[in-house]
Amino acid sequence: MIFMSKVHGEIVYQEKNIVTFNKEIPGFIGLKKFILKDLEEYEPFKLLQSLENDELGFILTSPFDVFEKYEIKLSDELIRNLEIKSEKEVLVLTTLTLNTDVKEITTNLKGPIIINTSTNLGEQIIVDNPNYLIKYPLIKE
Repeated sequence: MIFMSKVHGEIVYQEKNIVTFNKEIPGFIGLKKFILKDLEEYEPFKLLQSLENDELGFILTSPFDVFEKYEIKLSDELIRNLEIKSEKEVLVLTTLTLNTDVKEITTNLKGPIIINTSTNLGEQIIVDNPNYLIKYPLIKE
């Protein structure tokens, strides 16, 4: 399948690349279907492109690559909502805020996106940890 993104151009994807957010991402009402795609040329980053808004896409990364001791506890409700059966199914990603100055690029450690890779269900959560900033620098000097 092919999706035309106004920002990212032509995106070739398969059904298995579609992630459904039954609880919408905060601030993005009505948007529930997204394509999750590796950005091979920009590893380890991924694109989360809305299928319902061709202008909306998020660049994501693993928080474990950014914050060495990053850890979260998934609530029983989240585990039920995403139909998680095993820890191996859990993908944790954080959104990036891009900037032309590489030193100003940040990631949101406080609001990770959790995806069950078996069911392709996703949800953004809020982590209550004062060490996890909304704008955590991607590159430390």
